[in-house]
Amino acid sequence: MDKFVTHTGRIVPLGRANVDTDQIIPAVYLKRVSRAGFGEGLFAAWREDPSFVLNNPAYAGATVLVAGPDFGIGSSREHAVWALTDYGFKVVIAPRFGDIFRNNATKSGLLPVVLPEPAVAALQAASEADPATTVTVDLQARTVSGGGVSEPFEIDDYTRWRLMEGLDDIGLTLRHEPEIAAYESARAAWLPATI
Repeated sequence: MDKFVTHTGRIVPLGRANVDTDQIIPAVYLKRVSRAGFGEGLFAAWREDPSFVLNNPAYAGATVLVAGPDFGIGSSREHAVWALTDYGFKVVIAPRFGDIFRNNATKSGLLPVVLPEPAVAALQAASEADPATTVTVDLQARTVSGGGVSEPFEIDDYTRWRLMEGLDDIGLTLRHEPEIAAYESARAAWLPATI
């Protein structure tokens, strides 16, 4: 997982509330055995509509998704986060997130940022008025600025540290690789090994 300290990117104004994980990545796309390739299924049903925001070339390459309240609700599929990151998103800003989605996101390097609804609406309006609008998300300072908005956001210290260090669950474990190897080397040869 890449370290996340500060990110500046253009905004995609999703402007929808109550977006569940099945809308983010439909179940038909869940047959893959790796995290790669899920971006093509991101919002698949909505992308059939030519007027859907991700079909607008002006938003191509944008890396910050700004959505309405209750983004990522529903089932606990990690694939929703994988679809967003595979598509290129680094940050999702919304007034509220589904708890499981938020947890899955931070463990995969996608930063979910909770901002008040007026700030979210202002970011969406700025991006709709000018698709070149950028926003800077500073995890170090815990702020979002750009598009006429300057807002602090909350994130617990442990999750913030993990993101800034680029540590997922495997990365956290691998920080103790020498100790694990020493333990395994001292075990009886007939016991199962983890290495």
